[in-house]
Amino acid sequence: MMAGQLNIAKALNEALRKSLENDPKTLLMGEDIGKLGGVFRITDGLQKDFGEDRVIDTPLAESGIVGTAIGLALRGYRPVVEIQFDGFVYPAFDQIVTQLAKMHARALGHVKMPVTIRIPYGGGIGAVEHHSESHEAYFAHTAGLRVVSPSNPNDAHWMLRQAIESDDPVIFLEPKRRYWDKGEVQDEAELPLHSARIVRPGTDATLIAYGPMVKVCQEAAAAAEEDGRKLEVVDLRSLSPIDFATVEASVKRTGRGIVVHEAPVFLGLGAELAARLTESCFYHLEAPILRVGGYHAPYPPSRVEETYLPDLDRVLDAVDRALAF
Repeated sequence: MMAGQLNIAKALNEALRKSLENDPKTLLMGEDIGKLGGVFRITDGLQKDFGEDRVIDTPLAESGIVGTAIGLALRGYRPVVEIQFDGFVYPAFDQIVTQLAKMHARALGHVKMPVTIRIPYGGGIGAVEHHSESHEAYFAHTAGLRVVSPSNPNDAHWMLRQAIESDDPVIFLEPKRRYWDKGEVQDEAELPLHSARIVRPGTDATLIAYGPMVKVCQEAAAAAEEDGRKLEVVDLRSLSPIDFATVEASVKRTGRGIVVHEAPVFLGLGAELAARLTESCFYHLEAPILRVGGYHAPYPPSRVEETYLPDLDRVLDAVDRALAF
């Protein structure tokens, strides 16, 4: 693959292509991923080029798809599973948290589980029920799973390739509202899979985000700069494990931290981040760690989803509250 401007969807497609080329044991499985190329066209053209035994159209049965992937991994394959939409993963939840996540520990390290589960997640596309959910906390809470989410094309490409090469199961969360955002894709990976990145330096407060909310936080930081406030933006990239060293260093420098995610605030990933940062950065904090996220309610109909989703104004309101201390 040549470096250049790609959108996230194309960057993921190229990552899957390279993974299929590099390892004959890699295969793709999912509903409508073959001839159709997936509902978001992430697998477009791959079945034509690699055949139906490498890019497999499965029945509409998520539990069966993941269960089959576990069996294939036990036989030395590297299956990459596509869950068509975030809310459709629940029929496979038992396979993921009871079998996939625990096989390595149950076998005392002798069994590897190189399964990557791709899940388009989050809202902002005007979809119907069960198509806009953010359930990362379920998987990050489950020991034995790696959970990651890119926010830009370069990370989408290289993090997916790193996930597929991992011998551990990886939940790969793709921010569907960002599929068509363009950016530069480099010839080599810039960071390890589980490292956070400072995407915008600042001195007054740290905005901590991942996936779809990184862009919102960057926009908020740009707006705040017009008022003379310099906000640092950290892209977590990895949700389990979390690169706490990078996040803690940033919060210690700025004295304030605000965690932003689409998922509900109640028991969301921000709760763990707020607790850990309060413990490790207590004597550096000028204000409590604040959280901005969705409401503790089922995801609403698309006509009112913009009221539910965190936006620039809600992030800047949290900044005002943090700086008021």
